Amino acid sequence: MPSKDSSAVLYARRGPVAWVTLNRPDHFNAYNLAMRDELFSILGAIHDDTEVRAMVLRGAGKAFSTGGDLEEFGTAPSPIVARWVRFRRDVWGMMRALPIPTVAAIHGYTVGGGLEMALLCDLAIAAADTRICLPETGAGMIPGVAGTQTAARRLGLGRGLDLCITGRWIDAQEALLVGLVAEVVGPASLDRRALGLARELGRAPREQSALLKLCVWDGLDLPLGAGLDLERRLAKRLARMAAPRRNRAQ
Repeated sequence: MPSKDSSAVLYARRGPVAWVTLNRPDHFNAYNLAMRDELFSILGAIHDDTEVRAMVLRGAGKAFSTGGDLEEFGTAPSPIVARWVRFRRDVWGMMRALPIPTVAAIHGYTVGGGLEMALLCDLAIAAADTRICLPETGAGMIPGVAGTQTAARRLGLGRGLDLCITGRWIDAQEALLVGLVAEVVGPASLDRRALGLARELGRAPREQSALLKLCVWDGLDLPLGAGLDLERRLAKRLARMAAPRRNRAQ
């Protein structure tokens, strides 16, 4: 279901890979209500499409995303209704819970909510020109797109606190050093490498990816013994699910 060029988010299928593009390049892909609503619909379609095995999230133009669109802050006619809609359209929960591997392909400014979107993906790769920052603290806020949780889980407590509290800038090489991204490539190679990586990750059956992600994410909140028990239970479930396919292949 390719989207129109005027959409705030573009969606296309590249074989088994969902190719999702934040598409407000004139605003450095700042996240506004239109982007929220379109991304919510697209993520729902990806979740329900059993032919999709992986997703790439990228940004059009010179930036991945500079986070929330400041022009829309405080413009909702009713804060109560705005909170209700945000609760019902939980884009970030849906992104994290996708049952497929997700890859953020970041470049240029990857700031605030933009960085937090990347951290909600399973893996991130960066173009060499990427500039990263969580500036919310300096504006009297905290990272509100799960950044206080995902940064520490991806980077460890000390480095996660460093980014959240100081709001300092880091470049692509430092992001690689601290484990925020898995790979740094030249800007011209970013899309090609992201697609290749997504295709590699998408070779596994969808149910295998879903259970593996469930095991890793949920295990983070459990003591080691409970996490190992979760791993054993999900491994047995996957084996039962795979048995009919093995029998048909014989």
